[in-house]
Amino acid sequence: MSLFIRLCEKNTRIILTKIPNVTASFATTAKPVDIESTEFRVLNLKSKKVENTRKKTRRVEVPPPRANQMAVDQDWPSVWPGPKTFHPAVVPIPIRQGYSLRDQPPPDKYGNTELMKIPNFLHLSPPAVQRHCEALKKFCTEWPVGLETEDKCRKHFPLEVITSDYCYSSPTIREPLSRIVTLRVKLSSLSLNAHAKDKILRLVKDKYSPETDFITITADRCPTKKQNLEYAEYLLTALFHESWRVEDWESEKAEADMEYYDWDKNKSRTNLLTLHAWPNSPTDTDWECIPHVEEYKIAVSDLFNTGEDLHTVNKYKEAVKNVLNLKCEA
Repeated sequence: MSLFIRLCEKNTRIILTKIPNVTASFATTAKPVDIESTEFRVLNLKSKKVENTRKKTRRVEVPPPRANQMAVDQDWPSVWPGPKTFHPAVVPIPIRQGYSLRDQPPPDKYGNTELMKIPNFLHLSPPAVQRHCEALKKFCTEWPVGLETEDKCRKHFPLEVITSDYCYSSPTIREPLSRIVTLRVKLSSLSLNAHAKDKILRLVKDKYSPETDFITITADRCPTKKQNLEYAEYLLTALFHESWRVEDWESEKAEADMEYYDWDKNKSRTNLLTLHAWPNSPTDTDWECIPHVEEYKIAVSDLFNTGEDLHTVNKYKEAVKNVLNLKCEA
């Protein structure tokens, strides 16, 4: 019969227990235990001090923000030379942006993602722009002689083109409003006769402003700015050539068929020439020699074309007195 050694936690002594034979195979393979040769390991509670292998972190002293140390008269283009993301420690001004809750001020510039998302123009300060202009001067030519004033520029370059450019944040680079092109030209700069002037005014209708004498053409139906500019130039060219064209039916128009009162083709002009040349027969070339004849012509035309009101009647009254050399004594 084999022996089995068991340690008891209560009295820490060896207890010998008889175990019956379970199987034959087990009895043949089991070996007797030599109690005298068995050594018990001693529990040593005094463990060795384990060295701390964690690396010691060096505490880096963070300097104060650079904005607190900037001088008032510093060279700002050297601090912010080009376009870059907003940096709060470099900008020496208090900037706030974002949505505030409970009537609080908007978030300041530190840790503000809204300021970092949008493009800024801090690199386009007045000193930086001035330096850019100074650097570009060597590539520019002198201003042409004879274009010192706005009137001289309009005389030599009567056509004005007005467009708009936008900074557009979108998946597409095309701003819909940037395609609109406005073309302006003075009617007096087109060198039109009376027939062509009257016809072009009827064609443009409300595109003409009598106060400024400008014809304004706006094109926005094409997808690009270049196409709209070419279309506006085509419209102006077509209007100019169409105004000079005289149709067959236009030469057959009588005085009663005219849409407006033309003093040069009416009896008022003939009566004035007859009165001024009396008792001689009038000639058709000496009407411009009559004093105040242009004033009388404009007053009569306004009276018929505009209509009778206090202004046109008084204007006609003064023109008749001047052309007839009448003086009313008080």
